Amino acid sequence: MRCIAFVLLLFFTVSAKAQRVCATTDYVQRQLQVNPQLANAYSDVERQITQVLQNSLAARDTFANEVINIPVVVHVLYKTSTQNISDAQVKSQIAVLNNDYRLRNSDSGNTPGVFKTARGDVRVNFCLARVAPGGYSTNGIIHKYTANDYFMADDGMKYSAQGGADAWDTKQYLNIWVCNIFGRVLGYGTPPGGPADKDGVVIMYDVFGAIGNLRAPFNKGRTTTHEVGHWLGLKHLWGDELCGDDGVSDTPKQLSYNYGCPVFPRVSNCSPNANGDMFMNFMDYTDDACMNMFTGGQKSRMRALFANGGFRNKFLTAFGCDSTIAQGGPLPLDSNRQVPPVTVQVFPNPAAGFVNISSSNAGYLPGKMLRVFNLQGKKMLQQPLTKSTNKIIIEQLPPGTYILRIGEGSNKTVHKIMRL
Repeated sequence: MRCIAFVLLLFFTVSAKAQRVCATTDYVQRQLQVNPQLANAYSDVERQITQVLQNSLAARDTFANEVINIPVVVHVLYKTSTQNISDAQVKSQIAVLNNDYRLRNSDSGNTPGVFKTARGDVRVNFCLARVAPGGYSTNGIIHKYTANDYFMADDGMKYSAQGGADAWDTKQYLNIWVCNIFGRVLGYGTPPGGPADKDGVVIMYDVFGAIGNLRAPFNKGRTTTHEVGHWLGLKHLWGDELCGDDGVSDTPKQLSYNYGCPVFPRVSNCSPNANGDMFMNFMDYTDDACMNMFTGGQKSRMRALFANGGFRNKFLTAFGCDSTIAQGGPLPLDSNRQVPPVTVQVFPNPAAGFVNISSSNAGYLPGKMLRVFNLQGKKMLQQPLTKSTNKIIIEQLPPGTYILRIGEGSNKTVHKIMRL
């Protein structure tokens, strides 16, 4: 009898302790049940990542160690004032992402010595969008009332028709939905390869950010760091099966997930050596205060998504972080309003020898001046436009990213181009 009582006490003690619940794996399984063809899309992404890592696919569009900028839009869905988190809380989460993905987090020194050489600076920067679809100015934060008491982890929050908010262009923005999620789920992320209108990350409102209304021990913004890792192609360290494989060579194999704050070393019968589990990795289930690193292998896997033809490649030409290219006034309060289409097209982009500048309005371009600037603001090229479609030679420019401006003042359009 005492033995049974002890087991029950142990069960309730463990159950009472807050544990991280990431719904990404279950979410993917449900998506595959509904649409089995998604398995092919996920496999294609996995194959492409492998080819990039094995150097058997064309080199990435980025230069070595180039910092990749990701425009972010945060959809705050609220029914109560508590759920309507402040802009300051949202901004604190962006700061956490940038510190964690750049290895600038103040707790990086807590990594055990045996794992410090494995740490990686992912060299990805996240910024709240300054330009919304259609050219409107924005701060990248959308607050929207919902009549829903909560959302299930089934993408309802991603559609206005279901009480949520429709995604912005998911090839140009990382969409993050912050809302009240049913049950114990803290969040989930969509792995690369899924439907565009569902692509992004969903986070429970009281674990988003590092200040404000937050729930310990998930009060340092690491839930979002973890789920964005899934969005960038990372798996859980244990590969979601006993002694599984996460596809990264420098993360030690481990039996399953860890929770709380284990004491180093945490060794199991699956551990390859006495160092045990890398439980301080952002892709485990430990408390926020015990997470502090990605590895170099995880960095390589994430950045492989930006290769030529990669699932996240178009982010290399996203310009949503640059407020100077906003063409209109503030984003309308109704974020679902249809905005006018952009009238100027620049193609191909990226390009090596030339780009075409075209407009469906035959009279829009002739007479305007085109100027090309590097990212330091130096003018590199100037050419008058004479036709509705103009061929601009750029082969004389060094490889890199440039800002292309057409016209002056309020009658100007701005684009970002990449010279290969």
